[in-house]
Amino acid sequence: MHHSLSTGTPLRVQDMHKRFGQFAALDGVSLDVKGGELVCLLGPSGCGKTTLLRCIAGLERQDGGVIHIGSRDVSRLPPQARDYGILFQSYALFPNLTVEQNVAYGLTGASREEARRRVGEMLELVGLAGSEKKYPGQLSGGQQQRVAMARALAPSPSLLLLDEPMSALDARVREHLCGELRQLQKRLGITTLMVTHNQDEAMLMADRIAVMNHGKVEQYGTAQEIYSAPATPFVAEFVGQGNWLPFERGADGHARVGGLSLRLHGERAAIAHGRIFCRPEAIGVNPTVHEENLFRAQVREITFLGNRCRMSFELNELPGHALLAELAPERMPHLASPDIWVSLPPHSLQVFA
Repeated sequence: MHHSLSTGTPLRVQDMHKRFGQFAALDGVSLDVKGGELVCLLGPSGCGKTTLLRCIAGLERQDGGVIHIGSRDVSRLPPQARDYGILFQSYALFPNLTVEQNVAYGLTGASREEARRRVGEMLELVGLAGSEKKYPGQLSGGQQQRVAMARALAPSPSLLLLDEPMSALDARVREHLCGELRQLQKRLGITTLMVTHNQDEAMLMADRIAVMNHGKVEQYGTAQEIYSAPATPFVAEFVGQGNWLPFERGADGHARVGGLSLRLHGERAAIAHGRIFCRPEAIGVNPTVHEENLFRAQVREITFLGNRCRMSFELNELPGHALLAELAPERMPHLASPDIWVSLPPHSLQVFA
């Protein structure tokens, strides 16, 4: 049952607005999801991601804006006419119905025989064949979430909507289930929109991520684009770790940070003043070759994080301003003294006005 990506149904949201009293939950959100794509809505609580999902599902009525699922304008249709499957964090299985009855719940109009066959197919798909007669209470959290997944997929919807589906599970189960869900989604080629506040989950699963804040989409791109080239300071801070340095423009493509002069890359040097942003892993520590933007620094603290070490340091010219670098544990013996050299490579410095 292999579909290529092109078979999925696209989803298009244009200029969505939603207010709750004085609060603008959605402030002109537009989003294009290609057929078969998995897109994550990522952001802090209150950013509008769940409201957007609920408007697409027809569980909230937007104040303005248009929603297309495929070529159909569903903006004003009741939820049951919109053709999607939905999965909430609370699983919302009926405890008094068997697994089989739970999964068959959305299969209206199917004969008993058809329903039984479809339920069997779905349970096999999510790795729970043979659990038909069990009750949700006899299953683990991860298994219950798989049953909920089977129920959402049983009617063959054009669109799958996931609202923080993993947040109630512990980290190990969650990571495993994320991987499974992603493989399943790819195999079915079903267009999927998933709400999460967990950046690791978004990066692990999504084809593209829409980072939301205050009812707006601040950036929409692949995990790599959002991490390597954040469009706004909010995105830079929300996804991953980072260092910030306030600067004023100096002479000939350099920025002045306190007593330091940093060379910036190309057009970034044209900004008069603002903040420089740099990822911890981009910082060179005691580089073996002479690099640009090389400065003396003092190690303040080193934290061992298993596959990497995080080092807090201060530049000699900027005392009191702690910065973070990340490096491989085998590089640690080279830091015998607290006096080190660090390089801030120009190409890895981003500038926000």
